[in-house]
Amino acid sequence: MKKIGQGLISLRITAEGELRYITSIDDVVKLWKEGADGKIVLVDDAGTTTLSPILPKLAGVVCTSGALGSHLAIVTREFEIPALMGTKVDDPHGIHGKNVRIEPDEGSGGTLFVSDE
Repeated sequence: MKKIGQGLISLRITAEGELRYITSIDDVVKLWKEGADGKIVLVDDAGTTTLSPILPKLAGVVCTSGALGSHLAIVTREFEIPALMGTKVDDPHGIHGKNVRIEPDEGSGGTLFVSDE
């Protein structure tokens, strides 16, 4: 696995699954219809309301903005879903559909890895 991002982790557990880049409500509806179970989503803004229909089914969330006090970080913690907040990803479209892993680091940090395959 290749390291592609680092951020603040809301819950110190590891999550692995297929990543979906969510940019609109239509993306959420599509994932809901396909089945969101075990998926990890990448969002640009802390979109708790946008993700609410699928949130309980997700394995993890990666957000390019926000911090541990963000509403998304708090809600995912309550659902026992790790969220990696404030994570810069160079090519979000390039990792859409690939297997990724969220892994806690020391302290409040976490790392995002993508499968080499």
